Amino acid sequence: MRLLITGGMGFIGSNLTRYMLATYNDVEVVNLDRLSIGSNRSNLRDVEDNRRYRLVKGDLCDKMLIEDLVEDAEAVINVAAETHVDRSIADPWPFLHSNTLGTFTLIEAARKRDVRIVHVSTDELYGEALEGSFKEDARLQPSNPYSASKASADLFILAYHRTYGLKASITRCVNNFGPYQFPEKFIPKTIIRALLNLPIPVYGTGKNIRDWIYVPDHCEALDTVLRRGQAGEVYNISAGNELQNIEVVEAILKLVSKPSSLVSFVEDRPGHDRRYSMDSSKITENLGWKPRHRFQEALQQTVEWYLNNEWWWRPIATEDVLTVTPWKPR
Repeated sequence: MRLLITGGMGFIGSNLTRYMLATYNDVEVVNLDRLSIGSNRSNLRDVEDNRRYRLVKGDLCDKMLIEDLVEDAEAVINVAAETHVDRSIADPWPFLHSNTLGTFTLIEAARKRDVRIVHVSTDELYGEALEGSFKEDARLQPSNPYSASKASADLFILAYHRTYGLKASITRCVNNFGPYQFPEKFIPKTIIRALLNLPIPVYGTGKNIRDWIYVPDHCEALDTVLRRGQAGEVYNISAGNELQNIEVVEAILKLVSKPSSLVSFVEDRPGHDRRYSMDSSKITENLGWKPRHRFQEALQQTVEWYLNNEWWWRPIATEDVLTVTPWKPR
């Protein structure tokens, strides 16, 4: 299979690229990445010489480039996205450009060439779940520019499936964590700031709840949807690890043997959803996927990875990246 992965130098994309190359001997991966913030060439330096791998630097909104790449692909997994909610609050435009217009450019090329697509979306577009868990047919209620840009992309895909028969499936996943995650994100930022003996910023009261999935489990889910998912369908991907933010911070501090006195409660970001929760029984019952890793064990493995790979995070863990309130314009 000739597989185009967009955003393959990012956190999820690089883990997915590595997973596909290691799992299948007949998969060739073309990695399209703009190499902007969140992307890192070091993420895939171990597969650079693999004959079944090729990196193409380019923008998802480059119509001619996308048409050429899609024409040569048998399938596409669209991971490319601006994903940091805080940055979307400070500057929404890049999120509209990459997440909405970029996805539109991709599906336009795919519909003309009848190419299979799996589009990676997010649980955040459902909005907060004060009780219960969202199923795939729940109303979309995005709370910030990031989730609004992702919701827009999802709606274009579903409309293109109905109008043009676009062979696309959508996955909506909970918060990922694991190796190679950019240090601006909650778990790596907490690990790195703790290792540097810096205060750990926790928004508001720290009681906002998120479900966490280890990135290898997400990669397996995407592979499952690619091979067995139905076009026009949405699949929630959750792991059942709903925890308050402060609980995650405390677990990390314990793993790195740092005191709880490092915790610093800071001003909450605007529109901060209190809880996300999804029902993923559809992918479990219909496609046979379920997560393999327990949260505590996966978190320990993640902490150990950052402890053992300072060469990777030290050059990019700048003061700006580790800032306490990234949602404030700077």
